[in-house]
Amino acid sequence: MKPSLLARGLTGLYLLAFFGFLFGPLFIMVVTALNSSSFPRVSPWDCLTFEWFAKLAADERLQTGLLTSLGIGLAVVVVSVSLGLAGALFLTQIRPSARASYYTLITAPILIPGVVLGISTLIFWDRTAQMLGFGTDSFFYNGIFLTVLGQSSFISSYCMLVIISRLQRFDNGQIEAALDLGATNTQAFRRIMLPFLKPAIISAGIIAFLASFENYNTTVFTISSLHTFTTIISQKVRLGIDPSISAVAFIIILLTLIGALFYEGAHKRAELKKARQVAGDDMRGLFRRNPAMIMGVMVIVATMGGIWLAMNHSATQCKADLLEQKLERQRILEEQYRQSQPATGAEEPGGAPASQGLGAGAFGNVFDPKNLEGQAGVGEEGEEAGPPEGEPQEGDQQ
Repeated sequence: MKPSLLARGLTGLYLLAFFGFLFGPLFIMVVTALNSSSFPRVSPWDCLTFEWFAKLAADERLQTGLLTSLGIGLAVVVVSVSLGLAGALFLTQIRPSARASYYTLITAPILIPGVVLGISTLIFWDRTAQMLGFGTDSFFYNGIFLTVLGQSSFISSYCMLVIISRLQRFDNGQIEAALDLGATNTQAFRRIMLPFLKPAIISAGIIAFLASFENYNTTVFTISSLHTFTTIISQKVRLGIDPSISAVAFIIILLTLIGALFYEGAHKRAELKKARQVAGDDMRGLFRRNPAMIMGVMVIVATMGGIWLAMNHSATQCKADLLEQKLERQRILEEQYRQSQPATGAEEPGGAPASQGLGAGAFGNVFDPKNLEGQAGVGEEGEEAGPPEGEPQEGDQQ
């Protein structure tokens, strides 16, 4: 039974809304990174510019944070993958009755909020340093050391889950056969089990690096006086955002897209080679029946073209023209405002307009600056005037 036209329409609207919600913010970040407006916006469009990428490249603090994040990410990969691999192997060696409890214990850090993990890591190593007699200048108070341990406490659980999913398909009979043939446990692990777990270990390493690179809740408590890429970005957003943040997002999106396309292309090529549809040393077979690889190359070519355009494009004239248009529009609005204001007040004798001082209105001219001038002997109507000129005053008669 074919779906009705209404069902198709609703399905299409759902998919459109879903992908719009998923990729809409990414599209907005890309557009705002190329707009010359000082505040990130899509409309109205000002000028095509690449100045925000130049500003991003000149930000030394952000570059330092990026290097710190890369170093922490690599250290977290080593620690987390090692712990995850050991935990996955240990899960297969213990008694079946204890596996459920062990599995619950080893995956519990995933459910703990990152803020709690960060504070716990900071307090635990502070008390450890005090018990061992180390001062505040020791590595126990080093921001990178604390961040690596704090992040590894829950990222290693992710790595263990990835490796376990691969390890469940392993045939333990291969290890037993190798041991019967005289191999040691180390040789059996290195030559049989480790090659089998290689795809899972690589996947766990990628997940660990990405989770470490984007982590904020735990890092903000453990990094101490240092800064990572994520903490610097959060400070920029909190203190005032500019399109250089969009430039960061644009670069991350571009690198992710290129990596995903080439990974999918390599996976597709491996499938074609396995099916013997392409030759291993045929370069033309690299793109045959492999649209992901073709799209990856196209994205790289487009990126190189964008870099060349950025090096040769200048938005100075466009900005000058835009500024002139804004000034002209402002002059027109000011003229329209003057014309819309009604002419108030009667004209004084001689053609001069009546005083329109601060006091003009319901209170007359009591606030007119002229009334503040001291004029001795000059009074308003109803006030006592001074003695006439030439008459003697009291105190002069002797």
